[in-house]
Amino acid sequence: MSVCTPSSDSGSSLSTKALIVHGLVVGAAVAAAVGAHAYFYLRGSRKFRSRVVGIIPARFASSRFPGKPLVEILGKPMIQRTWERAKMATTLDHVVVATDDDKIADCCRGFGADVIMTSESCRNGTERCNEALQKIAKKYDVVVNIQGDEPLVEPEVIDGIVKALQMAPDAVFSTAVTALKPEDAFDPNRVKCVIDNRGYAIYFSRGLIPFNKSGAVNPQFPYLLHLGIQSYDSKFLNIYSELQPTPLQLEEDLEQLKVLENGYKMKVIKVEHEAHGVDTPEDIEKLERFMHERNLS
Repeated sequence: MSVCTPSSDSGSSLSTKALIVHGLVVGAAVAAAVGAHAYFYLRGSRKFRSRVVGIIPARFASSRFPGKPLVEILGKPMIQRTWERAKMATTLDHVVVATDDDKIADCCRGFGADVIMTSESCRNGTERCNEALQKIAKKYDVVVNIQGDEPLVEPEVIDGIVKALQMAPDAVFSTAVTALKPEDAFDPNRVKCVIDNRGYAIYFSRGLIPFNKSGAVNPQFPYLLHLGIQSYDSKFLNIYSELQPTPLQLEEDLEQLKVLENGYKMKVIKVEHEAHGVDTPEDIEKLERFMHERNLS
């Protein structure tokens, strides 16, 4: 693993395949949920959840992959690649890195990122985002938690979840899913999701859901893979940090479940996008091979 050597090259020119297909709430669906008067009032207000900040939480002491944010991918630190992709999103007014590690902070400042130092006691990325939000002088309505281990994150996916939250006044959280590859069906690092027919999350799991009686992958079923990126109403983010851990959250080790277990709504958009998350050192080789094959720098 190589520690950060900042590069001044621009972000990759990866052409997007992220086509938002059925996630954004429109017209009657939202009117039925929150009342037509409230919906049209909120939709017509330009100030409704209009100020958006992207926060990239990054910690050095990962149990599965220590120092992961600083590992180089084709000569550039992973955290830098993530930051460059996030900066391309049109809905973000500002992008910052939130970390508890001086090495990560120095690396990020070296390539021009704004950095907010946070506590080592943050239990997950959401809590780190909340602490960072409290330290930002400017007030924001929406916070986007951009996973630092998604160096090929699509700007269009970021924009999609922001718009989904802006158009769903009854939701406090939004996220994205894509088609699950059969070979990832039983990989606990690939989180699965099921949603209702209005595009709201029902459940997330490290196991295969739904799980049929045969115990095998059904090639005809459209399983969904959670992409990890998520956005929150900033007022809810304060509430989230005060909520006690919940049984499902602790059992699955998935922070989204605390939101659902407490009865809050989570909007989900479906996108056509290949997931390239880095969970283990072996994933770096796979990602670099993918980038070489597509001539990505």
